[in-house]
Amino acid sequence: MAKVTREDALEYHRLKGKPGKVAIVPTKPMDTQRDLSLAYSPGVAEPVLEIEKNPADAYEYTSKGNLVAVVSNGTAILGLGDRGALASKPVMEGKGVLFKKFADIDVFDIELNSHDPDEIIKVVAAISPTFGGINLEDIKAPECFYIEEELKKMLDIPVFHDDQHGTAIISSAALANSLEIIGKKHDEIRIVISGAGASAISCAELAISWGVKRENIMLVDTKGVVYKGRGVGMNKYKDRLAIDDNGRRTLADAVKDADVFYGLSVANVLTPEMVKSMAGDPIIFAMANPDPEIKPELAKAARSDVIIATGRSDYANQVNNVLGFPFIFRGALDVRAKMINEEMKFAASKALAALAKEDVPDSVIRAYGGGAIKFGREYIIPTPLDPRVLLWEAPAVAEMAMKTGVARKTIDIDEYREQLAFRQGKGERIRYFFQNKARSSGGTKRIAFAEGEEQKIIRAAHQIQEEGIATPVLVGRKDVIEAQISNLSIDYKPEIVDPDKFGKLEAYAKSFYELRQRKGLMASDALKKVRDPNILGSLMVKMGDADAFISGLTYDYPEVIRPALQIHRTAPGVTRAAGVYIMIFEEKVFLFTDATVNIDPSAEDLADIAALAADYAMKLEIDPHVAFLSFSNFGSTPHPLSDKVRKAVELLKSRRPDLCVDGEMQADTAVVPEIVEARYPFSAVKDANVLVFPSLESANIAYKLLARLGNAKAIGPILLGVGAPVHVLQTGDDVNTIVQIASVAVMDAMSR
Repeated sequence: MAKVTREDALEYHRLKGKPGKVAIVPTKPMDTQRDLSLAYSPGVAEPVLEIEKNPADAYEYTSKGNLVAVVSNGTAILGLGDRGALASKPVMEGKGVLFKKFADIDVFDIELNSHDPDEIIKVVAAISPTFGGINLEDIKAPECFYIEEELKKMLDIPVFHDDQHGTAIISSAALANSLEIIGKKHDEIRIVISGAGASAISCAELAISWGVKRENIMLVDTKGVVYKGRGVGMNKYKDRLAIDDNGRRTLADAVKDADVFYGLSVANVLTPEMVKSMAGDPIIFAMANPDPEIKPELAKAARSDVIIATGRSDYANQVNNVLGFPFIFRGALDVRAKMINEEMKFAASKALAALAKEDVPDSVIRAYGGGAIKFGREYIIPTPLDPRVLLWEAPAVAEMAMKTGVARKTIDIDEYREQLAFRQGKGERIRYFFQNKARSSGGTKRIAFAEGEEQKIIRAAHQIQEEGIATPVLVGRKDVIEAQISNLSIDYKPEIVDPDKFGKLEAYAKSFYELRQRKGLMASDALKKVRDPNILGSLMVKMGDADAFISGLTYDYPEVIRPALQIHRTAPGVTRAAGVYIMIFEEKVFLFTDATVNIDPSAEDLADIAALAADYAMKLEIDPHVAFLSFSNFGSTPHPLSDKVRKAVELLKSRRPDLCVDGEMQADTAVVPEIVEARYPFSAVKDANVLVFPSLESANIAYKLLARLGNAKAIGPILLGVGAPVHVLQTGDDVNTIVQIASVAVMDAMSR
């Protein structure tokens, strides 16, 4: 990762748009006098009266249920110490940005200019009706313990001191996985913790919840080992973890033969010599920021068997609190929890530990440089940019809140997980639609994959089977596929069809010859040709050995579609196959056609293509409004090219009077209702969602520009009109996209 300079940081905060990192955005329209009357006077009086009668209605009529206060007095800012309340504001704004980015939670940051814990408690309690939860931040120990404890007693909303609990939750997940990797158990290890502040004590307590014995944890603060009777520098929180006096006084004494080192102190206190003195397979979490207690390269030079994590993003195994607080609050808020209890914290930690063992999405791999990421010594906890953390951790917290009786709202966890996915964008909503439809087949549909030896295909196939979407069949050499599965370290035994050893090859060759004997295929060549995975896979569908076929990850588009059309031709009543992309831009969904199959379609072809796309939109439960695109608006520019489009409109209207269709029209006319209303009020289409392009060239350019420059989500290409469920990937598609196309293929198979 490139070094961030002082100038970079200051410019980021000062010059990018408005100063600071946060702003307030209205969630309701404010465009008319009526809007203002509803938003304020007199309309606002109605929810006021309802909330007075039933305070719980505040969650229904205000932002309370999605609003968290991030509160600090600036006495323990990051690793900078007491810099004052105002100086803490950039950090608290940053905290708010992370809440919003990762969990869609709104935040007011509140900086309190006070060192008096009782005054802070009084102020926070007084403002608490505004919020669904309170996140305490960067308040020094031991005052932070007292403030949190008292507020938890007083308030019926979650109060969470992230400096204490966040690091504990993430580090406990990392510890559980590290122990699994080296074959040790919680109840047999000894932990040394450098530091005895808020996060250190919370880390110790959560480790105990995981099974570590209290007597096997040793705190070391600036005065040395914390033991019973030490006197100097003690408080009631340290007393709970004080060990019997065993004569050890220094950090070097403490870490000798220790299994685990937790660093929650200052840079460079753990030396290579201390690392060498630790037990076999030592686990070191050097979490001081910005500089760890020991740099990973020094620890690894001292011990080749070390597992090391830090708080930094430029090293593997980052213990980052952003893996905790946004998702913990998300789960707590969504069941209107009265508090965040120990069981909810433990559930969050367990969810993170479990997620680290799952296959890592390609989007995460790309974000971290493109190298392989899989469970092991260099990957013991999920990365902060993994979008699945929301879908694992928040439901775990919400479910535990309900189980332990602190939730005021009961939810269905499976439905909740989908709702969380929807927060991640319309693309996730479409993905869930596909996968839920596919799962309704019971996972019985068999999908043949031509490129069964490819790691992405294997990973996708494993996910498809695990999620009950379908039963994958991998085409390829058995020994190569099994070696790839071993390299991926996944527990998966797929069905494999090896083209050279397939028992039905002669029957397939006979069938292919019968199809192509009048197209120049000789019987002697048929047996050789059916070994081609793209021919073999399509024939598997024809011969009933698969319900759908997918290829294209490493093949050019024509290499897949040509044999598919030779074997299956077009569907009954369809004269021409076509390709469609689902384009998701902000909250709108469009279908672009045809960007993949027909290079220069005629007017008749365009009418057929549009009908296929409109019918597919209906399968997606989208009411199709079909616009035929051109450089002309309703005859404004007569030209053979625009005439072709106008003829296509007339053909489709006559063939399919059930569809909402119009054109020819320019692209902005099609998607901006105000243009149609002002200039072309006669148009049947006011806000198009199915866009029919006049040529493959224009459609391909449009979808790629929108995806690259407009940050639209593209799903596809989805092949329409073929006589069997055959679908084509794009070169370089990631695992998630392969799973999406597999879901599309299952839906296609189900509909036939």
